[in-house]
Amino acid sequence: MSKNFKDKVREQFSRTAESYVQSPGFSQGIDLEEAARLLQPTQDDILLDVACGGGHSALFFAPMVRSVVASDLAMQMLKRAQEFISEEGGVENVTFREADAEDLPFPAGAFTLLTCRIAPHHFPDVPRALGEFHRVLRRGGRMAIIDTLLPDDPEIAEFMHTYEQMRDPTHVRSYTKQDWTQMVEAADFILHDIKVIPKTHEFQEWARRTGMNRDGVQRLNKLFIEASGKIQDFFQVETFAGEVESFTDQKILIYASRPAKKPHVQPTKQQES
Repeated sequence: MSKNFKDKVREQFSRTAESYVQSPGFSQGIDLEEAARLLQPTQDDILLDVACGGGHSALFFAPMVRSVVASDLAMQMLKRAQEFISEEGGVENVTFREADAEDLPFPAGAFTLLTCRIAPHHFPDVPRALGEFHRVLRRGGRMAIIDTLLPDDPEIAEFMHTYEQMRDPTHVRSYTKQDWTQMVEAADFILHDIKVIPKTHEFQEWARRTGMNRDGVQRLNKLFIEASGKIQDFFQVETFAGEVESFTDQKILIYASRPAKKPHVQPTKQQES
C-alpha cells in the first residue's frame, strides 16, 4: 500500500468517521449473525477485528470472547469507534490499535479469531493482507471476512466498479467468489465455507455516508437511473419520481482457518541418507 494512498484512506475515513458509526448498514445485518454462527466464539478466544471502522463488529463479538483488539488505519476512525463502544456501555474487553491491514503490528500467533468486515475492497494488496492474517492467527485460528461480492457478469461488474469509484475514491476493487477462493487458499488457509448474503441499501444514506455532496449524489443517482434493464434487475433498483430509493448488492462471507499443524512432508531418500 503506497504512502500516498494510505494518506488518502486516512483522510477519507477520518472525515467520514461519524457517518460510518451512525450508519444502520453497519450496525446491523445478518452477516454478523452468520459470522458468529460459523466462528463459534468462546470465552477463551482473543479476536482481532481488522479495519474496524465504526467498531460495530468489535462491539458485536466482544461479549462472546475473552478480549477484542479493534484495529484501523485511520486514527480518527479508531477514536470515534472507541467513543461509540464506550457510549454503548456494557463492554470493557475491547482495546484499540492503529494498524495497516497489510503490515499488522502484532506478533505471530497472537489471536485465535480474526474478523474483517466490508474493508478488503480498500486494500491495494489483498494477498499481502491475507498473509498477515495468517501470520497473526494461532494454529487452528478461525477467520471470517465479509466484503462486497463482485458479480461474475463483466457488464454488471464494470457498473459496480464505476459506482464504487464515483462514491468513494479509496475503493480499489471487489472480488468474485472464485477470486476469493484462490486468494484464501493461496495464503495457506483451509477454506471451510462461503456464504452469499444480499444487502439492501437505502440509497441516500449509502451515497452520503462517504461524504458526497449533493451534485455527486445526483450524478450517482443518474448512473443508476440510466443503467440497462439487466443491471437494474440484478441490483433490484427501486425508484420513485426519478430518484433511486434503494438497491441490493451481495456480500460474501468467507469462513476459513489456519491449519492446526504444519503439513507433514515425507523425507526424500536423499534426506534420509
